[in-house]
Amino acid sequence: MKNNGLKNIVLITVALGSFLVPFMGTSLNIAIPSIGTDFALNAILLSWIPTIFILANAVFILPFGRLADIHGRKKIFTYGVAIFTFASFLAAVTPSAILLIIFVFLQGMGCSMIFGTGIALISSVFEEREKGRAYGIYVTSVYTGIFSGLILGGFLIQQFGWRIIFIFNVPFGLLILSIILLKFKSEWAGCKGEHFDFVGAVLFIFIMATLMQGFSTLPDGNTGKYLILAGILGTLIFIKYENRLKHPLLRISIFRNTFFTISIISILIINLGTSAMTYLLSLYLQYLKLLSPNAAGTILVLQPLSVAVLSPFAGRISDKVETRTITSIGMGITTIGLSSFVFLNENTPLYLIILGLILVGTGLALFSSPATNASMSSVSKKTYGTASATVSTMVFTGQLLSMGVVLLIFAMYLGNVQITFQYYMTFLKSLNIAFLVYTAVCFVAIFALTLMGKNKNSVE
Repeated sequence: MKNNGLKNIVLITVALGSFLVPFMGTSLNIAIPSIGTDFALNAILLSWIPTIFILANAVFILPFGRLADIHGRKKIFTYGVAIFTFASFLAAVTPSAILLIIFVFLQGMGCSMIFGTGIALISSVFEEREKGRAYGIYVTSVYTGIFSGLILGGFLIQQFGWRIIFIFNVPFGLLILSIILLKFKSEWAGCKGEHFDFVGAVLFIFIMATLMQGFSTLPDGNTGKYLILAGILGTLIFIKYENRLKHPLLRISIFRNTFFTISIISILIINLGTSAMTYLLSLYLQYLKLLSPNAAGTILVLQPLSVAVLSPFAGRISDKVETRTITSIGMGITTIGLSSFVFLNENTPLYLIILGLILVGTGLALFSSPATNASMSSVSKKTYGTASATVSTMVFTGQLLSMGVVLLIFAMYLGNVQITFQYYMTFLKSLNIAFLVYTAVCFVAIFALTLMGKNKNSVE
């Protein structure tokens, strides 16, 4: 069954699904000021709209990745597309902000099923010598979704209002479902017949949700500290519990491979450092620079466009060049780009923002495909679903922590106020501090990547 026709169909289908998810995420960032005005939301509640989307992805992606290994990767991918499509329709017609947050959460759940199985589906049908190129195309589809969300999403929002970005997803979702039903004749389940670790799944969801809520309430007293402590204790219990199981949610043994562990930790860090960048700069460009959603999106698109153009090239290099060399260079360029936003003020010329975006995009391109290839090539075929979901969990956990930094800093400096003219300078100070944090963590990660050795074996 592993013929070129099947490979191409799987790659196209996964690429389409991987396009929709980031399209939603970035277009939602552009729509945030419009949604805030429409529903008169304060800065904290407004930040929870993109955060809840990422939170749902982060908490469900590992359980669904494990379910995909047991019951079939195609099946879980299909359910994910269906849930995402239906939730998009509901979000488009929602009458209130609270319902919008609920439907965006459902979208994120569907996205977790798509992302939790996408890399595993590619890994299931492509040979080792072809995977670097396939991962490069996968990463390109992700960043094509990002820059389409900024350009097309910004245009649609400006012309038709924020609800149009949810409507846009519906026909695309139906198209993907049609391709799966008509063309997918195979199923892939590396752990068929094994038991699903329900207790571990509940523990994992508790840990992620508790840590995120703890971050957002940290400045309000002891509640945030207790929640973070509960999340840390939950993590220790989770690791101990998973180590005892024959069929765990997460095979802790895969982390014994230093190559895999450093790869996924670096994936988490680079997402922590870069994910909230679009959200913060979208607010900055629209509030302080007075740009329209379309104009802001046109500038912000330069970062994902750089990644989309360069990722296939970086993917091919990763099949031939030592991983730590290219990923370290990528992380270094990303750090330089992020550092340029630490000093943003109301008079910063647009060309400096553009330069910073291109540097971050170039660094991400050099890092993303090789890091994905490195992590997936260090595990066995049996655990592709779990490994794929682990990689995606690191992506979304990094994104979650990135927005957690925003929520924490906004809570400390802005509080429960709308971002209006009198609070612009306070917002700008918050933005500068956030980028300082992001630059620092990526700078530290450069040194961690130099410790990555050669991939000598895969872990069962």
